[in-house]
Amino acid sequence: MCGIVGYIGTKRAYPILIKGLKRLEYRGYDSAGVAMISDSGELNVYKAKGKVDNLTEYCSDKDVSGCVGIAHTRWATHGEPSARNAHPHYSRSHNLAIIHNGIIENYADIKTKLQDKGVEFKSDTDTEVLVQLVEYVMVKKNLSLLEAVQVALHQVIGAYAIAIVDKRDPRQIIAARKQSPLVVGIGQDEFFLGSDASPIIDYTDKVVYLEDGNIAVIRLGEEMRVMSILGEEQELQVKTVDIDLGQIEKGGYEHFMLKEIFEQPECLMNCMRGRINVEGTHVTLSAMIDYRQQLLGAKRIVIVACGTSWHAGLIGKQLIESLCRIPCEVEYASEFRYRNPVVTKDDVVIAISQSGETADTLAAIQLAKQQGAFIFGICNAIGSSIPRATDTGTYIHVGPEIGVASTKAFTGQVTVLSMLALCLAKERQTVDDALYQQMVVELTRIPEKMQQALKTNEQIERLAPIFTYARNCLYLGRGYNYPVALEGALKLKEISYIHAEGYPAAEMKHGPIALIDSEMPVFVIATRDRLYEKVISNIQEVRARGGRVTAIVTEGDTQIQKFADHIITLPDTLECFQPLIASIPLQLLAYHIAVCKGKDVDRPRNLAKSVTVE
Repeated sequence: MCGIVGYIGTKRAYPILIKGLKRLEYRGYDSAGVAMISDSGELNVYKAKGKVDNLTEYCSDKDVSGCVGIAHTRWATHGEPSARNAHPHYSRSHNLAIIHNGIIENYADIKTKLQDKGVEFKSDTDTEVLVQLVEYVMVKKNLSLLEAVQVALHQVIGAYAIAIVDKRDPRQIIAARKQSPLVVGIGQDEFFLGSDASPIIDYTDKVVYLEDGNIAVIRLGEEMRVMSILGEEQELQVKTVDIDLGQIEKGGYEHFMLKEIFEQPECLMNCMRGRINVEGTHVTLSAMIDYRQQLLGAKRIVIVACGTSWHAGLIGKQLIESLCRIPCEVEYASEFRYRNPVVTKDDVVIAISQSGETADTLAAIQLAKQQGAFIFGICNAIGSSIPRATDTGTYIHVGPEIGVASTKAFTGQVTVLSMLALCLAKERQTVDDALYQQMVVELTRIPEKMQQALKTNEQIERLAPIFTYARNCLYLGRGYNYPVALEGALKLKEISYIHAEGYPAAEMKHGPIALIDSEMPVFVIATRDRLYEKVISNIQEVRARGGRVTAIVTEGDTQIQKFADHIITLPDTLECFQPLIASIPLQLLAYHIAVCKGKDVDRPRNLAKSVTVE
């Protein structure tokens, strides 16, 4: 959600900024812009609605000289998507320019006060309010840019990651963050800024992750300084990032989403590597070793997450309660943080987020910590905010996920939850050795079975055009496959813009059955498990009302094909691991339907990869 890039050094800034913006396109955006201090000392701001390519076309005949600049991709919050509202924003004098991720919640009050003092505004954004405030304070109190930023940030309420340049001081960028990520890359006589590491890794693997409430003073020819808003110097903590550039390229696939779907077998092997022994008989998580007492002492587990991560949490709940016999609740982080929940020191809160920057999940973590809970994080992005905010946790290690619609992160999260449940159950002695061994062995076989599931791709590609007419779809599942139905429906909504609803199959007759007719496709996850016969009954109820059924079944199934219009066959596995395999054809189905409809699969409208605002 929104992307920040910055550069200061001896090279031309513009190509670096544009390349960085393209690296961040996966985050979701509706406009883009750059600000550069030119060779002649002018502060040039260029902006365009739409894609980064629109910006480069607009800049084709502009002065893009200079070795310092900041750039931004905007996901609209305040004000419609337009060049006028795009970042960067000038101050009134055009001496300053700012880019900003996040939301300034009290911007309206600040704006009114500044207007009363004669400040005019050119946009509808909260961001322009901040740069105008910085300049007003700077002039009124005769402060340096750094001092003015410190004073201004004391007055704002909300979340932000900002970078500001001043044309009168072209050797400096001031950056700051609160609840929105910001990374500084350190090169040889140059510095880079990014909202994550992806626009930086082409140039350096040495980075500093700014902590909440910190300001970075980046000055050419000097060591970077980090201080608090109060002006207290902070220790500079330089980390090394390890990201394979090939992982953020398409690698011959038409879209990142398709590439990431096909990467899942290898990703899950990476996820399990070092955690399941070579013999495939035992699961070890470092968190269980380092924090054994806290995890074994849990009287209750609460999972907080959003979107796809919430669906993974629903599967985790069933695993934890079934294997560990610990009560487990799954909460939308956005609701949890505002409903005054009962949380105690005997609770373990599991926070799940692909990006590690989800604003609602971060706020839920802070609330739970304040009430004494032990926090366990499950995250993909190394060095992001959630791993730093939690007591312990586990990375899913599936590599960068560029497609906005999550695929490999979902199966990675479910895999980590499976390993956590197995590890915890073994330590609590709530699972017998035979079942434990069977489950560990079967989990190691899932990547191979995923490879088999991916062979349905051509069949699904042929089926996809049939469903492009649909305006509504229903996804049904039971037990462990109910969250898979929710996730399948979400994928279709996200990238094809077809309304879809996931539902527990048994609950269909308590409402959704009224919607079923020959115009509504119904997708049923009907793999062979303890509820198999009941799912067959649900399919017959749909068929009796003229519904058209596409069923996801286990290989060798001969019953459901009598009732379904289309059958997609998957390899057999244990019931608790069926979501890892059954999710693949639903991901492929959403992908191919969206492609048939001509949609932008990797960057669906209105969505963002990293949701850093409420």
